[in-house]
Amino acid sequence: MKQSTIIITVLILVALLVGACQPTEPAEPTPEPMEPIEEATPIDEEPPEEPTEPPVEPDVEYEPVPPVEIITTTEAYDPIRYEAGFIIQDAWEQLGLEVIVRPMEFATALERFYDEQDFDATILGWSGRVERLDPQHFLSTLYTGQTDLGGNNPGGYSNPEYDRLFEAQGREFDVDARLDMVLEMQDIYKSDAPTIVLFYRDEVVAYNDDTFDNYVIMAGEGLYNEWTPMQVNPLTDEMMLTIGAPQEPDTINPLDSTSVWGWKWLRMYYDKLVRLSADVEPVPWAAEEIIPVDDTTIDVVLRQGMLWHDGEPVTVEDVKFTFDYFNEQDFAYFRSFYGPIDNVQILDENTVRFNLEEAFAPFITVTLSQIPLLPMHIWEGIEVAADLAPADIPTVGSGPFIFDRYDRGEYMSLRTNPDHFAADDIQIEGVEFIIYADAEGVFTGLLTAEIDMTAWRLEPAQIPLAEQEDNLTIVSVPDFGYYHLTYNLRREPFDDVAMRRALTYALDRERMVNVLLDGRGEVGSSVIAPINAFWHNPFIERFEFDLDLARQELIDAGYIWDDDGKLLRPVR
Repeated sequence: MKQSTIIITVLILVALLVGACQPTEPAEPTPEPMEPIEEATPIDEEPPEEPTEPPVEPDVEYEPVPPVEIITTTEAYDPIRYEAGFIIQDAWEQLGLEVIVRPMEFATALERFYDEQDFDATILGWSGRVERLDPQHFLSTLYTGQTDLGGNNPGGYSNPEYDRLFEAQGREFDVDARLDMVLEMQDIYKSDAPTIVLFYRDEVVAYNDDTFDNYVIMAGEGLYNEWTPMQVNPLTDEMMLTIGAPQEPDTINPLDSTSVWGWKWLRMYYDKLVRLSADVEPVPWAAEEIIPVDDTTIDVVLRQGMLWHDGEPVTVEDVKFTFDYFNEQDFAYFRSFYGPIDNVQILDENTVRFNLEEAFAPFITVTLSQIPLLPMHIWEGIEVAADLAPADIPTVGSGPFIFDRYDRGEYMSLRTNPDHFAADDIQIEGVEFIIYADAEGVFTGLLTAEIDMTAWRLEPAQIPLAEQEDNLTIVSVPDFGYYHLTYNLRREPFDDVAMRRALTYALDRERMVNVLLDGRGEVGSSVIAPINAFWHNPFIERFEFDLDLARQELIDAGYIWDDDGKLLRPVR
């Protein structure tokens, strides 16, 4: 393994992203959004063909397509996803389906989606955290090895050729060869339509520039990233950085959290061997040095003098225990990160060796930057970590901040760790996080100076109001995460690829971007976003909104409509 090859793979992306992460100039007042207008057929082109009439086979028995339920978030939590559900419902009902939109609390939606896989179709999202610029994570969301409960592929998509390429690209250190496989994978999954990227939403956030400056702005993460608390500079006597959002962690259990809200909080008081900088460069963190021996052997020298928050020293035994423990607990959310590890050896009192089962190109930039170090003396007695009651979850890490308080649904706080090796660079005394009931509460908190920065996007209608405030700085960065609609392929009617393709043609995603996002986003295409241009395949099937094509897909697959316009399928 050549460390330079790994770093180059990441740095290819930097020039594409860093320039986009700048505060915005105040925008002109935004006009009221208009419904998209259908384009007239140019006079020199043939008009589109009408769908052919579905043939009714005399010897075939037909039955109604079962009703489908779309799970989405509540309007208070995210009005964008909420309204998207009803846009989808309207179009699908025009195809003759019975559709129920089921808004629910975000944490409940996550549980139904990941932990129970109890859904027909769900609107959720993947955040664009910086380590996900490497395509490994987003590609893993369609890998068969992630289809079990708690895994990253709750829809159950399985394609042998996709799986073969996924495993091969992870072993490939030649960037061009890996790129060819990543592009092909995007082609393969898109025609099967297992999960649909609805849109990429710009990350528009804001901070109070009277209270702190020197915020770190990162593509995909905006202001709420792991570097901001370590680098902000107080401008007043207030030494606590206060953050606001309409959501809290699903759990603070590092062996059970599957949400961005959990991990963005956890990573402030747990250390990792590597952190990725704002410029997407791997920075040795708890590791003093990383030494690639060969393609399947990596030595890590542990930084000396580190302490757990209870005063115990951090040792190489803790490092080995951490990776062994994640593997033994079979934490599905991180399985693609620790899965390539065959074993971890202790070479001496400062050095551990990672022996991989096979070469894994993103090991340093992904695996070592994601797995939080755990204190062996606390966790080794816990047999099933995922079953811990909230009051029993350990909160001792070794990170730059120390866990202080968590009042569920209301407030969280951390205090700065004076014994951390980065403590001299931290100018604040700690971090407070206020949990609001909705996005409007967050915005009010920002206007009244109750919070210093937002951890969540401003809603489109709030942006021009924020731009009128002299003490607020608006930041807009592109997102390489995405909002998605995922079908449950284990359930009818989504087990039929023709049905999935038809329903995908019936997604008016341009309307979602123009009306719901006020144009501040981009229609979805691939799980690898266009802003991640090096890995993105711009030539995959687009599935532009077309109800005629949707009906034709159904007709070609043998579906018909009754006299009332209800969709019928051949009895299986």
